[in-house]
Amino acid sequence: MQRVISLALSRGGDFCELFFEHTIVNQIVMEEGIVKEGEKSISHGVGIRVVKGEGAGYAYTEEISFDKMKEAALIASAIAGSGAESGPVSLSPVPFANRYPVEEPTTGTALARKIRWVEEAEAAARAYDPRVVKASVTIADSLGTIQIATSEGALLRDVRPMMRFNVQVVAEENGNRQVGLSSGGGRMGNEYFAKRMSPSDHGREAARQAVLLLGAVDAPAGPMELILAQAESGVLLHESVGHSLEADFIRKGTSAYTDRVGDRVASELVTVIDDGTMPNDRGAINFDDEGTLPEATLLIERGILRGYMHDRISAARFAVRPTGNGRRESYRHPPAPRMTITYLANGASDPEEILRSTKRGIFCKSFRGGEVDISNGDFVFVPIEAYLVENGRIAAPVKNLTLIGNGPDVLTKVTMVGSDFALSDGRWTCGKGQHVPVGVGLPTIKISEITVGGSSIGGARGAVP
Repeated sequence: MQRVISLALSRGGDFCELFFEHTIVNQIVMEEGIVKEGEKSISHGVGIRVVKGEGAGYAYTEEISFDKMKEAALIASAIAGSGAESGPVSLSPVPFANRYPVEEPTTGTALARKIRWVEEAEAAARAYDPRVVKASVTIADSLGTIQIATSEGALLRDVRPMMRFNVQVVAEENGNRQVGLSSGGGRMGNEYFAKRMSPSDHGREAARQAVLLLGAVDAPAGPMELILAQAESGVLLHESVGHSLEADFIRKGTSAYTDRVGDRVASELVTVIDDGTMPNDRGAINFDDEGTLPEATLLIERGILRGYMHDRISAARFAVRPTGNGRRESYRHPPAPRMTITYLANGASDPEEILRSTKRGIFCKSFRGGEVDISNGDFVFVPIEAYLVENGRIAAPVKNLTLIGNGPDVLTKVTMVGSDFALSDGRWTCGKGQHVPVGVGLPTIKISEITVGGSSIGGARGAVP
């Protein structure tokens, strides 16, 4: 490895890393009581990066031999450009804490046992209500072995487990079809089913949601108060604000938060943190994909912008330390600043009081996803499970609902923050160019006004067609 690093830096450079990966991925999909998909794949190779200033050269090979690594190293070196040649490198192991001990790895579990789990979930979904007409169940797991060697002499090796269980249910009544979803997992093994949710729990939850939506009313439209439930609603924070705090956008000047450290950017009730150290979460890391140890990075403190999420390149640009946010999808991809576990910290309000204080609004419990424009923070989100709030009480469930707003603006409208912080049960994957697993979370919060897009106008002020 030392020879390869020396070759990579033979034309000069500020930094070099070798990223070795061997990952096994398994997936089973069951529909209509039949296993429709059964896949196993292996990703194996090494990526070599040479950093010079704010630029980098990157190359990879699927064959881990000296000749192939030499070829990739020289390509990365040529892309990075010329400079003073670096000296020899001596590698030493870097100690780190293991944040995802696994009791029983899902990877390696007998196929028959996994099939029993998906059958159990499907049976529970169908038994929940006769209006359930379809259930699709997926179990996916991976086990990645990662090794990083750097020109700074760091040598790190990690074993990264991951599992995810997903149930999607369709319920139908009089031509009205609705979909429910339950999903979870994390950097853990089969113990997930005992410690969090069993396959049957997921089946019943997805069915409950689908059946509930059969009786949902069309969402009203216009500006309304919004209550975001704990945990799952953290994806709105991730998309609407988190990406804009990733320092590659800051470095390029394309974020709404560029050059705003020290400014008030949110309500004083808002504190936002990115922390990859939370045990067994889907976004947890022992070290990032550049070899930097993770930390709790304070992004917004009581409404004041304190910093950004950095990889090595952006950290050097702003003369700060890397924050452990250099992440990549695989050895085929160069790292970039990415979130790990991003959340809004606990407040002091009773969640019940948040509800009682709301005269007319929307209560969102879970989300399908959303889109955001990084340059200005404008977003559109689609909830899965949401309810009308009338005179401080949960009323009818609603459907055909979208939330339309602006991330920086929404943060200034947070008027209450609950004391019930929770993380989402790990199901989120971030797709910013590359796919990486992430965690999200928040307590129950209240936003004074957001634009609700729905199909029931009802004379609402500022209605969205």
